[in-house]
Order: sequence, then structure tokens, then C-alpha cells
Amino acid sequence: MSAGRQAGPRRPRRQPGCGSCGSGLGPPLYHRIQKVLPYGPDQLFALVGDVDRYPEFVPWITGMRSWNLRPVSDGVDTLDAEASVGFSLLKERFSTRVRRDATTRTIQVSLISGPLKRLDNRWRFHEDPAGARIEFEVDFEFKSRLLAALLSANFHTAVDRLMSCFEARAQALYGPHSYRA
Repeated sequence: MSAGRQAGPRRPRRQPGCGSCGSGLGPPLYHRIQKVLPYGPDQLFALVGDVDRYPEFVPWITGMRSWNLRPVSDGVDTLDAEASVGFSLLKERFSTRVRRDATTRTIQVSLISGPLKRLDNRWRFHEDPAGARIEFEVDFEFKSRLLAALLSANFHTAVDRLMSCFEARAQALYGPHSYRA
């Protein structure tokens, strides 16, 4: 397994209090991970795309419901999903729109409602000689200064832990090294 990680702003930092740039509640949080895992890209696409199963292996997701599944085109669908999350005493719910494109092995998630001002994340799965190269990006901004202060200090650690949850799930579902070139 190889891992690479980039963290930091994807776009120029917003200036506090800039009316056209945001609320001044703090900088948007961005994190990008690239990793090669010994599984097929279609296996990992299926695992990540099965959002209803997240409470089974992501410890801070305490509940998930999805609705409004609809085909967009051949190999592409969207659904809406609401996650209940809990960290210590903090409990929140947020709703997202999930777009799963099997033809490009891309999953995009955008915010519908919740404690975030903005949320965009994207998973991409590519063929690699050792299995699949995953690219995961998450970019979001909190509505609340309190939530921003509580969670932003551990943001990168939480994203790395999230990736570890998916890796462990892949191993549980597919075995330690299921990729055959």
C-alpha cells in the first residue's frame, strides 16, 4: 500500500468578513488523500457508494437513511441521504445529494441541509497495477463558529480516520488482498 496526502486550501483563503467570499466564520476546510489499495476500483466504488451501510463501519455515523434514488443516465444515479453523526456530546444531522457515476467511477457528494454552510466531497477510483488508486477530496465550511472551533483542530486526523474505516471495511468484505492483475 502506498499513501500520499495533500492538505491545505484548494483555492485562495477567504478573508474574514469578506461579504462576497463567505461569512467570516473561519476558513473553509479542505483535505485531499490519494491512496493505492489492493482491491479493484469497481469493488471500492461499490463499497463507498453503498451509503446506507456507513453506520456499520464508520463509528461516528450513528444512523443513515436514503431516499429519492433516481437514474440520471446509463451507469449514473443520484440519491439523497441523511446522516446522523455523533462525537462525544455533539450530535448533528445533515442531508446530502450523492451522485454515483459507475462509468467514470466517481462519487460526488454535496450538501442539502445541516450544520454546514457548504460541503463538497468527491471520490475517484482508478486502475493501478497494485489494485486501485483512490482520490478523496473533502471541502466544507461550518455555519457555526462553535462547531468550526470544536472540529477544525482535528479535521485532518478525522479524514485520515475515515479513510481507515473504508480500508478496514474493504478488507472485511473482500479479504486482505483481493486484487488480481
